[in-house]
Amino acid sequence: MRQSLHPFHVETRGKGFYDVTRVVSAWANGQGLTAGLLTLFCRHTSASLTIQENADPAVLRDLERVFAGLAPEGEGLYEHDTEGPDDMPAHIRTALTQTQLSIPLSRGALVLGTWQAIYLFEHRHGAQTRELVAHLLGE
Repeated sequence: MRQSLHPFHVETRGKGFYDVTRVVSAWANGQGLTAGLLTLFCRHTSASLTIQENADPAVLRDLERVFAGLAPEGEGLYEHDTEGPDDMPAHIRTALTQTQLSIPLSRGALVLGTWQAIYLFEHRHGAQTRELVAHLLGE
């Protein structure tokens, strides 16, 4: 068994989905393993990770609308508002999604479906630098 650990920094321009598939796949493919498991972890409480469709951008727009309804923003809605009106809704959205993904590696490549991509889901309005940590374990 071999393992590799690597941080990624993702610059966001505010709320939305940021496709990190290419950079994560390139790193995983370059580790010289033929089979294994990649764990990708987001080190934040107001951003999350998801695997979603990469063919029709309407999917991502619809998801953003749904999450806006599930965790609305607004003055006086939440007790925690120290960092602004988008902070607590961002924590709720992260709680409803996930901060880590597990993706198999086979024949040296991530095993993603034809229409799947890995996204950092930014929940805050302002630009952020998000850190993801990849851990690959395999042979």
